[in-house]
Amino acid sequence: MVARRNCAYKNGGSGMRCKRGVCYIENVSPMKLKRILVKSSAGPYSVVSGAGAIRRAALEIAALGRFSSFHVVSSPKVWRAVGRTVQRGLQLSKGGSIHLFDDAESAKNLRSVEQITRSLCRAGADRQSLVVAVGGGVVGDVAGFAAAAFLRGVKLVHIPTTLVSQVDSSIGGKTGVNLPEGKNLVGSFYPPQLVLTDPELLRTLSDREFRGGLAEVIKHSIIADAEMFAILEKNMERVLRRDRLELGFLVPRNVQIKARVVSRDERESGLREILNFGHTFAHALESVTKYRRYQHGEAVAWGMMAAAFLGHELGLTRANDVSRIVALIRRLGPLPSWPRVPATALLRAMRSDKKTRSGILRFVLSPRIGEARSYDTVPFHVVERVLHFTPRLITSSNKLSLGRHG
Repeated sequence: MVARRNCAYKNGGSGMRCKRGVCYIENVSPMKLKRILVKSSAGPYSVVSGAGAIRRAALEIAALGRFSSFHVVSSPKVWRAVGRTVQRGLQLSKGGSIHLFDDAESAKNLRSVEQITRSLCRAGADRQSLVVAVGGGVVGDVAGFAAAAFLRGVKLVHIPTTLVSQVDSSIGGKTGVNLPEGKNLVGSFYPPQLVLTDPELLRTLSDREFRGGLAEVIKHSIIADAEMFAILEKNMERVLRRDRLELGFLVPRNVQIKARVVSRDERESGLREILNFGHTFAHALESVTKYRRYQHGEAVAWGMMAAAFLGHELGLTRANDVSRIVALIRRLGPLPSWPRVPATALLRAMRSDKKTRSGILRFVLSPRIGEARSYDTVPFHVVERVLHFTPRLITSSNKLSLGRHG
């Protein structure tokens, strides 16, 4: 087996304390707005994170410069939930166009990009226009790719409204859409000018969407922050209740983890791969179910449990860490069932994964909670075995748990 070590942070820096490969973020205020800098090839940009950030939207955007027109891209569902709040924050009474499209994962495709860009064209957008993506991961990915492609690039701002987009997908410049052959196979790296993450916008999320987003929070703790993992174990019930103090702590802490990783490796040539923990399995699950069964975070939750089992099968992840990872993920609640497809079908889907190189599957695994590394040449028969027993093990464990509480 060939392994390349991609440990999250070797040197801490401001607000960071590192010990034996595990880094802890310190001095994150739960109440104040926090400005987190992200480095990119197009220049640095800020993530303004904290309760009330949306009320500063017009002021923050004005600081970016003058724009000929504003174009908000969102979905009908998101706009019904937060449209008035966002309009007040952006001061859209002074002008601006709103472009809505279906934000289902099954609509994350080139047809939606065409719909948005044609709508921008009809609204008179030009190269001095600003696109503001308001929504979750699908809105951010599709609107971001539309902004990158329209007139060969117009300025972009993200206002993420789901937990998964606030802590993960809006940061780092990844944009793109799915093909029938696989997830996120068409896209670009197109960093925004600004990201505004306001935990107050999460109040309208369904429980399913919120719990799915927590999967990405758990992922960050597994790959880079053992202390946060322990905090989640202790305080998960308050987090699930959307306690304001807990979210005020978790959102900026996760933003800082993502920002530090993508600032060091914008184009996923090394370190950034650790952010894909559980995603090789997750993308295969989404692909074989045609993006209709799972929300992304739900697929990632299954994928992380499978990745933990794979790490253990390879002698990399300790049994105690596997138990803790699975136990914490299961506290998110029931997941849509594992699809009834052969393991070979999932393996075929994995071969289309964008991390595959020269036909070789690559997996991000966690030797211990708080660290992650990339691994090549993981034997297919071991992966197939994990694909076979993961759903059976979790399902039988769920039945045992129900029996104890019945």
